[in-house]
Amino acid sequence: MSELFEKGAILNMTEMVDYSAGGIISKQVLKSDAGNITLFSFDKGQGLSEHTAPFDAVVEILDGEAEITINGNPLLLTTGQTVIMPANIPHALFALQPFKMLLTMIKG
Repeated sequence: MSELFEKGAILNMTEMVDYSAGGIISKQVLKSDAGNITLFSFDKGQGLSEHTAPFDAVVEILDGEAEITINGNPLLLTTGQTVIMPANIPHALFALQPFKMLLTMIKG
């Protein structure tokens, strides 16, 4: 586990990942048998193509603006907003502007 995510310390997730020109950065915060938490940054125009996951996932937008499509339904999310992506339902993400998110995946 990276020392970046020290347990028992106050963490500012928005400041713990930078943007990468034309890229996507991911940093694993926690991982256990119950699920995992990952911090991401996406530059404008970047995204994740449609896919499914076998468990529910919570996306919290920490900075910026993203379009998250769940089962064909596009949703516009901005800083401070959260959406729950249900297990086994197709979803995709696209950066309308550079954005950072915290992804929490819980295994059922």
